[in-house]
Amino acid sequence: MSSRGVNKVILLGHLGQAPEIRYLPTGGTVATLSLATSDSWLDKQTGETREKTEWHRVVIFGKLAEIAAEYLQKGAQVYIEGQLQTRKWQDNQGQDRYSTEVVVNVNGTMQMLGSRSDVKNATAQQAGHKSAQKGQPSHPVKEIKNTQLVQTAVLPDGDNEELGWLDEIPF
Repeated sequence: MSSRGVNKVILLGHLGQAPEIRYLPTGGTVATLSLATSDSWLDKQTGETREKTEWHRVVIFGKLAEIAAEYLQKGAQVYIEGQLQTRKWQDNQGQDRYSTEVVVNVNGTMQMLGSRSDVKNATAQQAGHKSAQKGQPSHPVKEIKNTQLVQTAVLPDGDNEELGWLDEIPF
């Protein structure tokens, strides 16, 4: 028995900007996220805490892309499970270029962590607005997972009316 390998990426980070949305000629939706993850450690020489941030390009397809477009904003905390993919393309000068991205497709997962009010508060604070609402109760984790047969979403109470497609699930 030979192993073909495993290509699975798990990220937990914050969005650096709102998702970029585009539509395929077939009508499918694609959302591109810029996700920041950070690692911190203690520098043994100086005793100072150091931090390094990595930026990841995440590409989401289908119904998950539509949900990302509607619910995700700059600053939102997101959990992603997908696959690493490298694309090759040529620039205007004919030079080969490569882009590595995390692709969330049929078998991928996206979990929106925290509440929308948390994201709105963070966005308002970054923009310098003083009117952000604080102290609102936190909602449960919003989980969205793609499977081969069905796409499901678990959202806080009151958000499910907007997801009429859930009524079409055959069980």
